[in-house]
Amino acid sequence: MGAESSEIRRKRLRFRAWHRGTRETDLLFGGFADSHLAALDEAQLDRFERLLENSDPELYAWLTGREPIPPEHDHDVMALLRTYIGRPKTL
Repeated sequence: MGAESSEIRRKRLRFRAWHRGTRETDLLFGGFADSHLAALDEAQLDRFERLLENSDPELYAWLTGREPIPPEHDHDVMALLRTYIGRPKTL
């Protein structure tokens, strides 16, 4: 993927992150996107994009610790998100 198309992908993901549907997840994901998307590699962008495919209630429950994170979403990007919102995963 070229530099230009990578930048377009980041812009598209940033837009999706800010336009989730509920204000809470807009703030969590949009703020994270503003802070971290530029530093994510292509594989991390893939994982972030897959996270955005989930519903807002699921994502919010996972990020706040009300529900366990499914194994397929328990990865480095989710850890970055949880640290970003001040809820690092406890061991």
